[in-house]
Amino acid sequence: LKAIKAELGEEEGEADDEGVKDYAARIEEAGMPENIKKAALAEVKKLSSMGQGGAEENVVRNYLEFMLSLPWKKEESGPVDLNAARKILNDQHYGLDKVKERIIQHLAVMQLKKDNKGSILLLVGPPGTGKTSLGKSIAEALGRKYVRLSLGGIRDEAEIRGHRRTYVGAMPGRILQSIKNAGTTNPVMVLDEVDKLMTGGFSGDPASALLEVLDPEQNNSFEDHY
Repeated sequence: LKAIKAELGEEEGEADDEGVKDYAARIEEAGMPENIKKAALAEVKKLSSMGQGGAEENVVRNYLEFMLSLPWKKEESGPVDLNAARKILNDQHYGLDKVKERIIQHLAVMQLKKDNKGSILLLVGPPGTGKTSLGKSIAEALGRKYVRLSLGGIRDEAEIRGHRRTYVGAMPGRILQSIKNAGTTNPVMVLDEVDKLMTGGFSGDPASALLEVLDPEQNNSFEDHY
């Protein structure tokens, strides 16, 4: 069918080819790690051999669009001005001296230890004490993008880890979606209401899936099922 369309000079076939070439070019420019680029180009090859109207065409296109919308180019963290950070924290929050001092200590350690894999702070307290807004202030102090992800009431492991693409309506997990929304590789991500995670039922245990996201030894190899 593709060959006939090309012979007849029908534009659909040409447009389809252009789309596939466009994907390959965008993947080359995206700055993906080598193994991920290889997998993405394999999907493009599959798409080109599928032709138009294939049952899987939309699935593959959505997958490629999602991969290309993720930020791949690594952003270097600039130096942190501790005095400016202290001023931002003091301006936006009254009291909470122990918490603010602990955050400043943490930023100082980040300055000294350059090979940090990403840090996790746990803020505990009753509602309305400023846990979420402190996250916003930290992002401002670091000059990074702030992204908030509420975990209240999540009962499905796939919400964290993503669905396998073999399912109809498969979606990536919330972690990757948040990184996509942030549009940068080093956002300050606030996982809100972590204590409100539902205990796992037949659809797996989301708290266990979250452990891999939060453990610094494991999370550099975290893999979304999607």
